[in-house]
Amino acid sequence: MKTVLITGAASGLGWEMSRVFHQRGDRLLLVDRDAEGLSQRAAELGERVSTLACDLTDTDAVEQIRAEVENGLGSLDVLVNNAGITQRSLAANTSPAVMKKVMAVDWQAPMELALALLPALYKTRGAIINIGSMAGWMPVPGRAGYCAAKSALAQFFEVLRMEEVDNGIHVLMVYPSFLDTPIEKNALGGDGQPAKHARSTIGRIDDAGELARNIVSALEKRKPRLFPNRFTLFASILWRIAPGFFQRMTRKRFAVELEQR
Repeated sequence: MKTVLITGAASGLGWEMSRVFHQRGDRLLLVDRDAEGLSQRAAELGERVSTLACDLTDTDAVEQIRAEVENGLGSLDVLVNNAGITQRSLAANTSPAVMKKVMAVDWQAPMELALALLPALYKTRGAIINIGSMAGWMPVPGRAGYCAAKSALAQFFEVLRMEEVDNGIHVLMVYPSFLDTPIEKNALGGDGQPAKHARSTIGRIDDAGELARNIVSALEKRKPRLFPNRFTLFASILWRIAPGFFQRMTRKRFAVELEQR
């Protein structure tokens, strides 16, 4: 039985991963800012589940989680950095405060949490799973803050993998594109309020339950990366070999974003 910590566990992909790990027989610590949602999820799963309600951007949140791992769980095998937010607004129309919030949730919190929990993971030769995005690999109109945060997440943990492999730490980076989860429904607009226009997409919208199963399978196989959507992987390669063509194609596909001036 492994001990697994999952952030953003009350809904979406975090909840689907919680179900898969629990079905595998693991012990879970579910973390989310939605205390009521956490209680409902814990009740659904039953035994081998503990919860911690906190906002990962609070100054004492990482220490709260570290203390719960050390004094409550006693050990940690897998850290899943899943919690995240996004924004849908042109960069010129977006408050720097919104950019800072996206960066704080999508990059700074996972980074700080991983560093705080590395001592516990050393003891079990454990793993860190990070839910990145193909938006961290290629530019998407109306997502400047999100693209920047996911790019920082990818670079940090790709480096951390190289630095910690000799200590037995495994890092799995997951790079989905468009998922059917609440993250887009809760996207921030440029003023920090909910975005008013629907998201644009390209390629298929992946199912969170299917992705959760694929993530756990990739972890068991000790894969370093998971690209669930082949079409978007192709698009990221196209961005590198033909950036001009990629930008023209993407501007056309995401024209509604450019209209939000």
